[in-house]
Amino acid sequence: MDIELVAEGLQFPEGPIAMADGSVILTEIKRGVLSRVTPDGKVEVWAETGGGPNGAAVGPDGAVYVTNNGGSFEWLDMQGLTIPGPTPASHTGGSIQRIDPKTRAVTTLYAECDGRRLIGPNDLVFDKTGGFWFTDHGCSTPEGRKFGALYYARADGSKITRQRDHLISPNGVGLSPDESVVYVADTNLGRLWAFDVAAPGELAPPAGFVPGRVIHNLQGYQFLDSLAVEASGKVCVATIFNGGITVFDPDGSIEHFAFPDLVVTNICFGGADMRDAWVTCSSTGKLYKCRWPRPGLKLSYNA
Repeated sequence: MDIELVAEGLQFPEGPIAMADGSVILTEIKRGVLSRVTPDGKVEVWAETGGGPNGAAVGPDGAVYVTNNGGSFEWLDMQGLTIPGPTPASHTGGSIQRIDPKTRAVTTLYAECDGRRLIGPNDLVFDKTGGFWFTDHGCSTPEGRKFGALYYARADGSKITRQRDHLISPNGVGLSPDESVVYVADTNLGRLWAFDVAAPGELAPPAGFVPGRVIHNLQGYQFLDSLAVEASGKVCVATIFNGGITVFDPDGSIEHFAFPDLVVTNICFGGADMRDAWVTCSSTGKLYKCRWPRPGLKLSYNA
């Protein structure tokens, strides 16, 4: 696969959104901002969120919604690579933010659910009804981990529900083309989960003690990060250590596309035929573009 370097010097890029004008809006987690990358590679700060902006998506009102982990990582320099480290003692939790596309004003939409603080919101995806699924990655502690969860919320701030609790490290989240399945990538397990949707914003009850269906567990030492779905229903998940994009077919088979970074964190699709793909390579601070072999799934909203 031929890849093109679009931009570099980014501070742990994530959450890319392919915009209608050909630019890409992405998060810079370490820098605490959303940046806009033009097709010719120029980078400008689009909004300042503070904390740790991670995932980003356009909502039904044209605003950009952000899962902010609240600064849940210390940042390590390891042989010139930027690596997310342990959670600092100062971390108190994260939030869901809304950014007005005209004024760039940042407001906090949610910081808790049922009286419980959000820990480290990570990624989100909107459905056709205007609500969104999002993952809370949890965080590390000196004793181990605070587990994460899968949530559903309305974009107007009126409702938030916890749909699956006590997940190890939920990260990327996406919807099947018919929105009957929510896919969640678990970082530490190297596992892609599938959760069946009973109604908009509501998962079907789990079968017995199993939280959801397992699509595939990666072998060896590989971590999973954020994801995007192809029009065919295949799920493209950014892969850490085995740096690249691992494509999971719902039948459990996989294929892998390598990228030049140990910490590949996300992919998004755009262009007229939805075959333009942008990939964030975060430990080196770079954004790449390539032609994907198949079209990506067009998201419910864009701007």
